[in-house]
Amino acid sequence: MTQPLDLAIAGNGTLAALIDPRGRINWLCWPRLDGDPVFCALLDGASPEHGFFDVPVANLAGTQQTYRRNTAVVETVLTDAGGRALRIIDTVPRHPRFNRMFRPPLLVRRIEPITGNPRIRIRMRPRFDWGAEAPARRAGSNHLRYVGTQDSLRLTTDAPLGFIAEETEFALDRPLAMILGPDETVQEAPARLARELEDETTAYWQEWVRLLAVPFEWQDAVIRAAITLKLCAHEDTGGIVAALTTSVPEAPGTARNWDYRFCWLRDAFFTVQALNRLGATRTMENFIRYLTAALPEDGALPRPVYPLVPNAPIGERAAPALAGFLGHGPVRIGNAAAEQAQHDAWGSVVMAAAMMFFDRRLPYPGDEALYRRLEPLGAAAEAAALTPDAGIWEYRGRTRVHTFSAAMCWAALDRLGRIAKGLGLAEEAAGWRIRANRLRATILEGAWNEKVGSFTESLGGDGMDAALLLLPEIGLVAPSDPRFAATVEAIRRNLDRGGLLLRYGMPDDFGLPDTAFLVCSFWLVDALHEIGRKEEARVLFERILTLRNHVGLLSEDVDPRNGQLWGNFPQTYSQVGLILSAMRLSQSWEEGFWRAW
Repeated sequence: MTQPLDLAIAGNGTLAALIDPRGRINWLCWPRLDGDPVFCALLDGASPEHGFFDVPVANLAGTQQTYRRNTAVVETVLTDAGGRALRIIDTVPRHPRFNRMFRPPLLVRRIEPITGNPRIRIRMRPRFDWGAEAPARRAGSNHLRYVGTQDSLRLTTDAPLGFIAEETEFALDRPLAMILGPDETVQEAPARLARELEDETTAYWQEWVRLLAVPFEWQDAVIRAAITLKLCAHEDTGGIVAALTTSVPEAPGTARNWDYRFCWLRDAFFTVQALNRLGATRTMENFIRYLTAALPEDGALPRPVYPLVPNAPIGERAAPALAGFLGHGPVRIGNAAAEQAQHDAWGSVVMAAAMMFFDRRLPYPGDEALYRRLEPLGAAAEAAALTPDAGIWEYRGRTRVHTFSAAMCWAALDRLGRIAKGLGLAEEAAGWRIRANRLRATILEGAWNEKVGSFTESLGGDGMDAALLLLPEIGLVAPSDPRFAATVEAIRRNLDRGGLLLRYGMPDDFGLPDTAFLVCSFWLVDALHEIGRKEEARVLFERILTLRNHVGLLSEDVDPRNGQLWGNFPQTYSQVGLILSAMRLSQSWEEGFWRAW
């Protein structure tokens, strides 16, 4: 079943183009992942007239879209009713050049006939200023310029410019190359340059994948998820966006639609954790540099979310020129969550940084200077742990002492103690251990509700929260603790919807949620495996895999009634959940190899 979030991604850590099964690019932010969406059709109603780049085929009869194996290069085959076919290859260049990574704000699109000469049009319809401005078009000898008030783009091509400018139908009788990027002269022949960038980018991704430590089972799914996480990491600053889009609602008819093109500290920690376990450590190293720039030095509360350039504005506003995803507005720019108190941020920072001290593969591991930079965060986490906050789910209308937030504050103390011990600071390590143990005892006592028979989402509360499934992953409780097994059962009784989990079962600012949050179902997979219900975990994991779109990607939410994906796309949380669950459940390579025979 085709659905609106059947989208593939061509990206490079600077740009990301979202491409539908007909080869329409309907989302691309410029000049970086959090910029102005020059292709914004994804958020402009059901039948947008502008904000896209596509290649309509006369009498279209069939489509097929795939990734080039183990890459972020997207191939779309379009076939007409007479059997004539063409292939569109979309590449956002990324490869080594001049002893550094070349990742320009550039989109390369090649169109090549496969069978016969299908009749096509080329429609290049960018918009600026969040859909409000139609740029002026200017033609050169081999390019078209799209000039706006604040910015401009240049399309360099060997296709007939008049055909593109007038959107004239013509027969595709030879390969065409189009290079979209800054309004600068392209010196090389478009065909040669496009093919060179495509080939070098293909080689880069295949080499990157070759070095991943993937599990024996579900390798293709894990590889695709890993590449997708890499596309969400903005390499220039080291920030990691939670998703590549804004304002795709969590469910139809809801105002729960937020801008996720920013770096949430907790989401970034989980992304770094997943890529580290696959052996891709560079994203973590870049993220730690980003944290060094972003975090205050006076021990003040870190924001839960930062822009990709840490000190840039992030205030929330609307984009009235865009009708919204399938008409579900408003379209939001920025995110007011940056001003919330979310105390799990302390633990997210320290847990991400802790990997730097224990991963022996790193050329520049964590040292005492980094530890001293983290030390004030531990004291602040201890002070904040038992005070109310907005929680992991960013409630806008209430605050509580959330169990998960308190547990992550405990994790900050615990990891600092482990770091201190590793650095030979025995006295400091002992001090952190005492403080961590004291806080842990308080959290476990307050979070356990004897009447409900489980841990609860807040200290002294009685509600359920899927984030409680992470308590063993954090280290607060052992998976063998009978209280945790009881909590797993309570969560399933309260939050299960057709085998998939809601985040929570209480009304929020917008009422009761009714779509399942995909990463929560992966957390349930992990919890079931850890309490010994391994076959049940595998069945659930396999079911979640069937919810991926046509190229293997997941958004934030899913409607458990019909399997339709909702929420911002692609959601890093969901790709992380897939990777970590697959690594937990998979047979070892030795077991898998021998059983394969």
